Amino acid sequence: MFKSKLSPLLLFAWFGTAFAAVDVNTATEAQLQALKGIGPSTSRAIVDERSAHGPYKNADDLSSRVKGLSSKTLSKLEAQGLTVPGSAGADATKHEGKAGKSSKSSKK
Repeated sequence: MFKSKLSPLLLFAWFGTAFAAVDVNTATEAQLQALKGIGPSTSRAIVDERSAHGPYKNADDLSSRVKGLSSKTLSKLEAQGLTVPGSAGADATKHEGKAGKSSKSSKK
């Protein structure tokens, strides 16, 4: 009986963390490693490069600065929740904010 109640709870916890957003410019090595496809060496390279040369501007910048992160790999990682400035998800958020501001200013 205990197992039957625990299983859905564990499943929910796993899915909740599997789809959590991970910002490439603020994530720790551990947070990056939670994404399938990023291991210890890649996460270390992402964090070290970011610390040495500043935040990533977009997916192309990240791909060119970190060996092994092709555009195909980044697409898969973004589908898992990795957020990169200038990506489709980040652009949609920026446009929503701009749309909200423009509609307010047009009401004046």
